Amino acid sequence: MATVLERRVDQFRRFNRFFTQRIGVLTDNFLRTPYTLAESRVLFELANRENTSPGDLAAASDIDPGYLSRILQRFERTGLVTRTASPTDGRRSILALTAAGHAAFTPLNERQHDDVIALLTPLSDERQERVMNAMTTIVEALAPDGAAGDIVLRDPEVGDYGWVIERHGALYGAEYGFNANMERYVAEVIAAFIAGFQPGRDRFWVAERNGVRCGCIFAVHDNDDPTIARLRLLLAEPSARGSGLGRRLVRECIAFAREAGYSKMILWTHSILTAARAIYASEGFILTGTDSNDLWGPHLTSETWELDL
Repeated sequence: MATVLERRVDQFRRFNRFFTQRIGVLTDNFLRTPYTLAESRVLFELANRENTSPGDLAAASDIDPGYLSRILQRFERTGLVTRTASPTDGRRSILALTAAGHAAFTPLNERQHDDVIALLTPLSDERQERVMNAMTTIVEALAPDGAAGDIVLRDPEVGDYGWVIERHGALYGAEYGFNANMERYVAEVIAAFIAGFQPGRDRFWVAERNGVRCGCIFAVHDNDDPTIARLRLLLAEPSARGSGLGRRLVRECIAFAREAGYSKMILWTHSILTAARAIYASEGFILTGTDSNDLWGPHLTSETWELDL
């Protein structure tokens, strides 16, 4: 009788066979070009890197160094790649694509893009999202410890506002016992932001890692004083904490407010949010007022912090 692990191995291998066949990586002429998958990967790395050595390529692609050496020799013979000595280390060679190499890479890049479009287009938006989420789950689950991927900040897309409301409610409910009134408050802030949005004076950032949202922050104009910006709804998912994301979001918000011409930034928070308060203090915010309330279930001490820009 097969063990659970053995059944999972079989399922994993079935998926590999299905997916490699579906995206056409097993042919000698990958993407209808004269190159194999490994050769195409080398062209991709060279097209997207500067000052790259054979060792860098081997590490980035995980191609056997001997096999990689044969690929590079072929590319040099056919005029796709040049090899020069490093100006800082004579023992290190630098690889670069020639004009012919870039001309070889361009159709590879375009055809792969078009093939993915052809795979996704027949699917509904819901099925496309299922595919993207499944891919993200695989990447995150199989990534080595400490290699979870870079966090990027982007502008909002459809669905991001609802995510902010849901994650504030879920996280603050689980970690601090806040009730549904917290979620209602966030929804009201979001609704006001959308209704009163002023380009160049308001901004909403979404933090994302491996395609998964992991944080957010808002910079919002004050309705009564045009010289004041308000920092609102800072959130970092537990999976992103310790990465410096919270500080990065706050700094992005401050930089935007300065560029937009505000003279002061104000935020409202609570004393129990110690990690966020430490960031605010270290970035120059000053505590200017406190108040007691029972807005969201537990008794809270709310705080106002200000930063002269």
